[in-house]
Amino acid sequence: MQVVQNIENYSAQNPSILTIGTFDGVHIGHQEIIKDLVKVAKKNNLCSIVLTFFPHPRMVLQKNSDLKMIDTLEEKQQFLEKMGVDVLIVHPFSRAFSRLTALEFTRDLLVNQLKISQLVIGYDHRFGRNREATIDDLKSFGLDYNFTVDEIPSQDIESIAVSSSKIRNALNRGDLKTANRFLGRPFCLTGTVVKGDGIGKKLGFPTANIQVKEDYKLRPQNGVYLVRSKLTGIEFFGMMNIGMRPTVSGKTTQTEIHFFNLDQNLYDLEISLEVLEKIRKEVKFNSTNELTEQLKKDRINCEEIIAEYK
Repeated sequence: MQVVQNIENYSAQNPSILTIGTFDGVHIGHQEIIKDLVKVAKKNNLCSIVLTFFPHPRMVLQKNSDLKMIDTLEEKQQFLEKMGVDVLIVHPFSRAFSRLTALEFTRDLLVNQLKISQLVIGYDHRFGRNREATIDDLKSFGLDYNFTVDEIPSQDIESIAVSSSKIRNALNRGDLKTANRFLGRPFCLTGTVVKGDGIGKKLGFPTANIQVKEDYKLRPQNGVYLVRSKLTGIEFFGMMNIGMRPTVSGKTTQTEIHFFNLDQNLYDLEISLEVLEKIRKEVKFNSTNELTEQLKKDRINCEEIIAEYK
């Protein structure tokens, strides 16, 4: 998959089929759009293009926005590549860009720059200055500029419309089962293993401390989680703690993973974690001995659940 920063850096060689959106999480609703995009592209010998934006428009247009993203740009890129997309264009979102009218956006960027012959879009898509234009407007532009619009209906799960906001809310309350069901895959955290203070090792539960470089990446609610990762091509399960570590008077929020049946140096290794289920909330224990006993129970609890994921 070709990745292009900024629409202006893309030079269209062939007619294309395009979809547009932030696609945060690339959830099951997004996946329906992408599947349709790739299918139609292959059938009609078109180049399949996903146009996305960074930063997220809310980060630019809303003052003091503390919005966190489900996926980093790299995670989003990896997932779209797996789905068979030909080109991913990441366009910088700015206030100036947001002031483009629907006509300017369609005529100058979609038609003249990207040379679209077909557009695949979600049922609720709005675009242009103040998001004033609708799918009906796009269809009208299509008649003027010779492209068609394929509208994808709402993707529901048990009558609940899927959205990135609902997934973020689920993650913020530690509801991984709902978040992962809406994502159609496990929520991921990617980061580099850095040196910690060695407290886990002293307790008999050595941990890999993960540093996620992207400040905008969403972490689930503080607590203990069952996780899975591939290390040197081998699948390992473990339990992850996200939190302040109140029992040992921690000062900052940390992400630590104790991998089961793994004894190797992971320092400086970039690892990706699939966060499967929440085991319990973060608790302050009266002593490190109490903490150790709880960690033993957490491990037993995790091992009873692991069979569901093998």
